[in-house]
Order: sequence, then C-alpha cells, then structure tokens
Amino acid sequence: MQLSKEVISQIGSKEIEVPSKDCFQLPEKVLQFGTGVLLRALPDYFIDKANKQNIFNGRIVVIKSTDVGDADAFGKQDGLYTICVRGVEEGKTIEENIINASISRVLSAKKEWNEILKCAANPEMQIVISNTTEVGLVLTDDNIHQTPPSSFPGKLLAFLLERYKIFNGDETKGMVIIPTELIPNNADKLLSILIELCKQNNLEQAFVEWLQKANHFCDSLVDRIVPGKLGAEELNKIEILLGCKDELMIMSEVYRLWAIESASEKVKEILSFSKADNGVVIAPDITVFRELKLRLLNGSHTLICGLAFLAGFVTVKEAMNDESFSTFIKNLMMEELSPAIAENNISIDQAKEFSEKVLDRFRNPFIAHQWISITMQYSSKMYMRNIATLKKYVNRFNKIPQHVSLGFAGYLLFTKPVHVIDNKYYGELNGAKYFINDDSASYFYDVWKDNNVDAVVDTVLSNQKIWKEDLNLLDGFADDVKRYLHLLLNEGARKALSTL
Repeated sequence: MQLSKEVISQIGSKEIEVPSKDCFQLPEKVLQFGTGVLLRALPDYFIDKANKQNIFNGRIVVIKSTDVGDADAFGKQDGLYTICVRGVEEGKTIEENIINASISRVLSAKKEWNEILKCAANPEMQIVISNTTEVGLVLTDDNIHQTPPSSFPGKLLAFLLERYKIFNGDETKGMVIIPTELIPNNADKLLSILIELCKQNNLEQAFVEWLQKANHFCDSLVDRIVPGKLGAEELNKIEILLGCKDELMIMSEVYRLWAIESASEKVKEILSFSKADNGVVIAPDITVFRELKLRLLNGSHTLICGLAFLAGFVTVKEAMNDESFSTFIKNLMMEELSPAIAENNISIDQAKEFSEKVLDRFRNPFIAHQWISITMQYSSKMYMRNIATLKKYVNRFNKIPQHVSLGFAGYLLFTKPVHVIDNKYYGELNGAKYFINDDSASYFYDVWKDNNVDAVVDTVLSNQKIWKEDLNLLDGFADDVKRYLHLLLNEGARKALSTL
C-alpha cells in the first residue's frame, strides 16, 4: 500500500500529523517551477501549514521541466509526501513527521504544456514560485511560442503572456512572482531576463508594460538544510507508523527562513500563508537576512571547515560534540563575527541571536554534514564570506581577530597540495590523500612548492586576483596567520585550538 488520500484516514499514529480530506478541495493558487526537496520542505511546508490553520486555503500546481525523477510518484500519491523535521531548537531535540498536502498536481512541461497554459485562465492563481538553481536563471535565445519554451524564464514568460491575453491586460490579474534561486536580487535578475526575452520575441509594448506594472517581482532568500531522503532504518520506522510506503518522504532541519522583499500590502495579503509561521518574513528590505546568513552561517562554515578537517573531524556534528572545538566555533561567532557585522540595521543582540540558532543547526544530530564538502571552492568562499567581516573587525576594534586568523591559517594548510594526479590536486593528512576542490589549487601548488611558510603567507595575502586587494596591509594579520600556520604544522590543529 502506498501513501494516498484514500489511506490517510487509516493512519492512527499520534507521531504523524495528518491533513484533513477538506484540503483536497482547495483551489489552485500557486504555480511552482521545480519539484526539488528545498521547495517541498520550505515554501510548500509553509503553505501546507497555513492550509491546516485555515489561513491561505490554496494548493500548488508544480511544473516539472525534466523527464527524470519522481513525477509518477506524485501522481500515485495524490501529491502527498511526508516531511520528517529533525534537529535542535533552543537546546531541545525536535522530531516531527508531517504529511504535506499542499501539492494539487505535477505537470510535465514537455508532455502537458497546454495543460500548464490553461492554468493562466484561473483567476485564483496568484503566485509563482521557482527554484531552478542558479543555472536556470539565465538569458538564452528562447522562442516562447515553442511547446514548451526551453528555459525557465521562457516558460514563465509564455505563461504570463497567456494570462495577459486571457484577461485582456487586466492589471488586477498580475502575479506575485518569487524566485528562490540562491543569487542576490534574484527577482530583479529574473525580470530583466523576461524583458530581454520580450525584445527577442518581438512582443508588444503593452504587454511589456503589463509585465512590469501588474506583476510583483519579489527578491527572496531561502534558508533550510534539506538532506532529502532518510536512511533505510529511519525510513522503515516512519513507514511502519504510516502503515504504507512513501516514495517522496524527505527530511529537513528544524530551522526555516523564507525572507521575501516587498513593501506592498497587496503582496502581504496574497501571501497570507506568512501568518502561519514566523519563518516567513515579508519586509521592504531583506538585506539584513542575507547579511546574517552570509557572514554568520556561511562565513563561520568557511572559516571552520579546513581547521575541523585537519583536526580529524569528518562531520559538523562530530566537531560540535568536542568541547574545545565547539567552544572555538561559539567564540568565533559571538566574539568576532557578530561584533564585526553589528552596525546600521543589524544590532549586536540580533547577530548573537542568529548565531545561537546557527549553533543549534550545527549541533543537529540527525544531519551528517561533511566538512570536506564545505571546502569546495574554498578560496572564492573565503573572499565572499569573510574578508569584508575581517576588515570591519580590524577597523572597529583596531586589532586582529584571533579566531578568524586561526581559521585562515587552517584554510592555507588545507589548500597545500602534495600530490597531482590527472591534473587534480590533493592534500595529505595522516598519510591519506584528500581532494582540493578549488579553482586556485594549481596556484597553491606553485606557491607552496617555491616558498617557505612565511613566504607562503605573504604571497597568498598579496594575491589581488583572489582578494581584490593586498591583505598584508591589514596590520598584524600576516604575522598572526604565520604564527598559527607554524603551530598547525608543528603541533597540529587540536593543539592550535587550545591556545585560544
């Protein structure tokens, strides 16, 4: 037996949150491009939660652009799937199992494009959500009159053009369009692509004006770790509670954030699901949320990953279970990163509160996030996430942040190539090779080969191609990085940690 609307009434376990059958009668209000786990565990999670509270009262039509994946499973399961929420919140372990009933149907863009265009005639359809990855948010030479257009922007533009024609340019029939692709100003970029596609396809100026005036394009930021499928043992346990199979079951962490940028009261009214969970934030400016995530979550990850790997920790939760390392992480965030970014619209209390939530996420015993995977494109991440924070700290406090310096030294040692195999660069730890997945790996190979330790630091810090400036000009930074790098080489990562 498989999960479906016929079997949900038979689920008697109090450990499973089950939807009522009334939810299947709700109108379709959302068009969603993508079936990925992030969409299902974040926007779709919020919409389902709001429906169960009788707030939003609308369902989602999902557009699937590829033939690969689980579209058949959605059909067999009437769009139902289980979200297993696992993690730590304010020191408490959370385990929730929720059957999500937000998805009405999944349509294949290749096979059911005409059916998708029919959705444009639905006056209750008001929202577009997308997550096609950063690769999907690009301008191509796309014919929007194809069946279907090849790109996501092309498909969206064809849908909006159809809606414009059906409602004769009625400005009240525009959509609230929220891309969730992980790039800054994602809605602005999407709109600019659509306008260029209008030119490419010689669309009338009246439609272009309707596109810009009648529709609300909202930048957004999403943040939730969604590992996806459960392990076999945990999957079997939940399916016993369900009393049936669920091919679409996913796991997510507890923390959730969907920050949507808009000052429009109409947009807030349309996005009424935001009232069901404080994880949805609608604000005139979401820069603060992007900055907190970039500097405290992503930035700390980047400063820590090489050091943690060198200390022998495989996963984030292993490091958090070690008292000395978890103390290092907490002090890095509370004493250096938070004070550095606390200015203008970010208060120190706000930064530290966000840091506490990040620490809870790091402690999550249900997610095995490997440090080696976080080191991918280490150099570009170090620049984008941490150099501005380092400079702010130095300018504000007139001293060098020691935890940041040790993290930077860990980065330099991790990116020390020892082996070159098939033009790939590998470091070595305790006799075992590890892959250095960084576009600058060949540069580091040459630097380490031709210089002593101190010269490596001076040379790398002066590389303006990586840092856009000479970091040797930060008085004292090079000296501290050299000291910690010598300590890492001679005494090891754990000994270096003990000095702090």
